[in-house]
Amino acid sequence: MGNKLRFGIMSTAKIARNSMIPGILKSERCEAAAIASRDKKKAAEVAEQFDIPTAYGSYEELLDDPDIDAIYIPLPNHLHKPWSIKAMKAGKHVLCEKPAALCEVDVRQMVAAAREHKVIFAEAFMYRYHPKHARVRELIDRGEIGEIRGIHGSFTFNNVADKNNVRYSREMGGGSIYDVGCYPISAARMIYGMEPKAITVHASFSEDHDGVDMMAHGLLEFDHGLGLTFECGMWTYSRCCLEISGTEGRIELPSAFGWERMEDQVQILIHTAKGTREEKLGAHNHFALQADAVAAAVLDGAPLPFSPEDAIYNMRVIDACRESARTSTRIVIRQP
Repeated sequence: MGNKLRFGIMSTAKIARNSMIPGILKSERCEAAAIASRDKKKAAEVAEQFDIPTAYGSYEELLDDPDIDAIYIPLPNHLHKPWSIKAMKAGKHVLCEKPAALCEVDVRQMVAAAREHKVIFAEAFMYRYHPKHARVRELIDRGEIGEIRGIHGSFTFNNVADKNNVRYSREMGGGSIYDVGCYPISAARMIYGMEPKAITVHASFSEDHDGVDMMAHGLLEFDHGLGLTFECGMWTYSRCCLEISGTEGRIELPSAFGWERMEDQVQILIHTAKGTREEKLGAHNHFALQADAVAAAVLDGAPLPFSPEDAIYNMRVIDACRESARTSTRIVIRQP
C-alpha cells in the first residue's frame, strides 16, 4: 500500500458521480483507482469523465483487483450488506453509504465481518466530517446557549414523480426514514453523546410508491428530559436544517447536512439575548474530509472518528422508528 488510499468505486450511482468521486479527487490522501458497474460501457464513461484509470464490468472484478485498498459502496440499501461482506472477505476496507443496511442484525454481521477479516468498516455519514459540527460542539461546551434543552431536525425533498427511483421500493430499502430521517437521528445522537430510550414516529405511506413511508414526524426521547423532534420526507418542499435549543440561546444550521460551496456562506447562526451572530468557516468538501479520515485509519492506524458500533446503534434507532411508524406505537429501545 502506498502513501495514498486507493479507492474502488462500486457502482456509477448518482451520489458517486456527483459527490463522492469528486470528493476523493479533492482529498489529500486518497485516489479513485477503479470503478465498476454491471454495465462496462457505463463504467468506462464515468472513468473517462473523472480520469479513473480502470473500469470494470462487474463488481467481482473490482474486488479481485489487488491494487485496490478500499471499496466505496453507494449501491441501493438492500445491497449494502452482501457487497460489504464480500469486499471484506476480499481483504478490502469498506466505506458504505448510509444507512449501513436494512436492520441492526445485518449491521452487526457487517461489523463482525470487518473484525474477522481485519479491515476498516465505516458508514458514510459525510456531514459529520464538516468542521461546522466540531464548531457547534465548541459553542455548546463553552456554554454559548446555556444548557441544551432540545434538538429539531428537518431533511425533506420532493421527487415524487420519479416512481422508478430506488427510494420507492420496499424490497430495495426505500422510504424517507432510511433515506433522510437517518441524518437528524445520527446528529442528535452525536450532539447528545447518548442513545435515545424511546421513540414515537407518525408517517404517511403511498401505495403509488410501493407502500414506503413518504413523510415521517418523530420524537426521540433521551435521558434528562432531552429530545429530538424531526421530520423527513420525499414528498414535500426541501429543507435541510438543524436547530439546537438551550436555556440561553439557540444554534441554527441552515444547511446542516449539506456543505457550502462558497467561502462567504453563513454556516452557523447563534441566537441569544445579545442578538444573532453569523459564523462562516469557509468552503469545505465533507466528502473529501470523510475520505481522508478513512485513509488516516487505514494508513496510519488512527481511530475512526465514528466507530463501526455507531452504525449498529444508529440502525437500532432506525429499526425502532420504522416499527413505530408501521404500528402507531411508542417503542422502547434497549440500551447498548
